[in-house]
Amino acid sequence: MSISMWFCVAQYLKSDLMRQFEGQVSDFMDSLIEESASLEPAPVPAVFSPPLSDKERSKLRYCSSTELFEVNHIRTIYHMFIALLILFILSTLVVDFIDEGRLVLDFGLLVYAFGQFPLVVCTWICMFLSVLLVPYSLFHLWAQSQSHSHPGMYSLLFGSVFLLYQALGLGFLPTYMAVTNSVPPASCFIIILEQFISFSYLMRSLFFLSSTGPGPVVPQVSQYLYFLFAPTLIYRDKYPRNPVIRWGYVATKLLQVLGCLFYAYYVFVRLCIPQFHSIGLQLFDLRAMVLCVFNSILPGVLVLFLGFFAFLHCWLNAFAEMLCFADRMFYKDWWNSTSFANYYRTWNVVVHDWLYYYVYRDFLWISQKRFRPAAMLFVFTVSAVVHEYILAVCFGFFYPVLFCLFMCFGMMFNFILHDQRKGPIWNIIMWTSLFLGQGVIICLYSQEWYAQRYCPLKEPSFLELLKPRSWSCQRGLMGN
Repeated sequence: MSISMWFCVAQYLKSDLMRQFEGQVSDFMDSLIEESASLEPAPVPAVFSPPLSDKERSKLRYCSSTELFEVNHIRTIYHMFIALLILFILSTLVVDFIDEGRLVLDFGLLVYAFGQFPLVVCTWICMFLSVLLVPYSLFHLWAQSQSHSHPGMYSLLFGSVFLLYQALGLGFLPTYMAVTNSVPPASCFIIILEQFISFSYLMRSLFFLSSTGPGPVVPQVSQYLYFLFAPTLIYRDKYPRNPVIRWGYVATKLLQVLGCLFYAYYVFVRLCIPQFHSIGLQLFDLRAMVLCVFNSILPGVLVLFLGFFAFLHCWLNAFAEMLCFADRMFYKDWWNSTSFANYYRTWNVVVHDWLYYYVYRDFLWISQKRFRPAAMLFVFTVSAVVHEYILAVCFGFFYPVLFCLFMCFGMMFNFILHDQRKGPIWNIIMWTSLFLGQGVIICLYSQEWYAQRYCPLKEPSFLELLKPRSWSCQRGLMGN
């Protein structure tokens, strides 16, 4: 066979191979596009207020975070956590049977944590009714006063009344009730959470929103009421809505929240209480502190996962389903973060959006976009103060461990582990830092909790209330 004939055969085989390759690539791309379209529904058009730019509107995603748990690999991890819960229950039952000679079904810790529940319910109802009536009435009166003479004077008057209501009605009174009645931690957390959610709703007058006409537009009562229950802190006139409510889905999520509560109970019973209940009888040294931190990493990480799954996934999705709320972007894939900057943005999207729109952007607007690092520092400070305030009121003592972690290591890691850090090694560093931080939090706060009970002060001064009791308690034992 001549060379020219071989060349013709080669050309034919080449063209036939290219046609087959193009056909397979085309089929693969068609199937990939169809699968992507089935997983990400098209955005539901809505009228938003405050108005969003076209660039911001194009970034809005109305995807459900529950899709992640439909992946088999993620569901396997979920099943592993259920298996771990079963082992916690079995170990507790077996140990109680060996010690007592019978099965002991004692949930005293859970009952204590949610103690004084009727008082909590009454307080919550009063707070909710005040948020429902007072701000809306003030804004309605303010909107009417803008058509009168001296609108600035009326704005100052109603604004002062509004700030006074926030300081007393939502700030001082709920905290005073919780502290004076020694409300247990979990019950106190319900009050503080409602306090901050209400304050977030009212921050920045909340209704700066729609101003499409010659004067301020008052939202309808139905819009305001829907916003008070919707799982978001950003007010809009309208939200994307689902057509139906899946009540079976709601029941599943609420049962998962209940399961997480029992899971946390067994974590504290099996991993925390045996380690810390005798802390007041031990002498403090560096070795004991190091062991305490590393032994607290496992319960700290479990509590972190349980809090994330129970609140950000189950609780918010249950309320979103009951309200037909279609925007389920409560969190993103924070576990894949290679930087703490990305972790802060994706861990809790609900709070991050509020901080971005009502704290960060307002700071830049006031400073005319000249102090971006100062704006970031201000956001970190607000977040650190809020977190420390919640723990101080719930636990009944001031021990600014979380505040220091936020302001020192949180700020440092935010600049060191920034968005330009890519690769698996940075994700490992992020997880290592997160685990170690959880161990420090569980260790130090648990030590202080038991020190407050083992070494009470009869007539403490203000400075003694601010000083961690675990320091003086341990030194007193060493002196004895």
